[in-house]
Amino acid sequence: MTPTGHGPPVRQRRLASELRKLREAAGLTAEVAAGNLGRPRSKLTKIETARQIPTVADVEAILAAYGGHNSALGLALVELARNVRKRGWWVAFDDVLDGGFAELEDAATTIRIWQPETVPGLLQAPAYTRELITAEIDDPTEIERRVQARATRRARLERSDAPILDVMLTEEVLRRMVGGRPVMRQQVTALLRDLERPNVSIRIVPLEAGASPGQGRGGLTMFQVSEAGLDLSVAYFEAMNGGWYVEDVASIRECRRRFDQIARVALSTEKTAKFLARIRKELE
Repeated sequence: MTPTGHGPPVRQRRLASELRKLREAAGLTAEVAAGNLGRPRSKLTKIETARQIPTVADVEAILAAYGGHNSALGLALVELARNVRKRGWWVAFDDVLDGGFAELEDAATTIRIWQPETVPGLLQAPAYTRELITAEIDDPTEIERRVQARATRRARLERSDAPILDVMLTEEVLRRMVGGRPVMRQQVTALLRDLERPNVSIRIVPLEAGASPGQGRGGLTMFQVSEAGLDLSVAYFEAMNGGWYVEDVASIRECRRRFDQIARVALSTEKTAKFLARIRKELE
């Protein structure tokens, strides 16, 4: 499932969080800080909750008021403010894509995915994509828009700055006949091709592994993003209503621990390649 909705982009969320932390570290309430800045408290609150994008001048004034203008963090936040309004290819698909998710995918240096339900969008073959979308959407125009958007997302793997992609799937994903045997054979073939990419790792958790640490918890995607010297890493948890993001250090650490637990019961990439080849033959 492609996340939809339009939450604040990762740069804006991180900028908001860091500015709030700086105010709190300075021992200032929002009311006092707003008074010192000569700005309405409502504006400062909106900036700190990522409901309003601050200008570079806003950020510089806030940093000066909190005493952090010349620090390394302050300089990084000013740079982040300069880039916070950047938009990319996903703007053209903002009716069918969550811009925040697409931005994370586009900016990440490493993407780790645990998927117990379907092949992740970045690795989907066209026919498989169409079958999944058609199962949810009736409008032909919207179906085409979503298919195009997912194909554009997949093109990220073709770029010179393609991320390291580390994916773990359950065997059930491959056994589910999405679109029938021909579509699944095409999808398995696509996974085998992707395994040949130096930046892509795919590992299967086989049925014989029994209960796995990720079972019953839904899909999880982790984006490792570094910008202006800041770690903007974010995790995304899938849910029926579209999912949610977490960014705090403790939650990110817990997500990494979960990935490591699942990896212990997953096949190696070499065994996964043999496993996929066997499934492809079964689908002939």
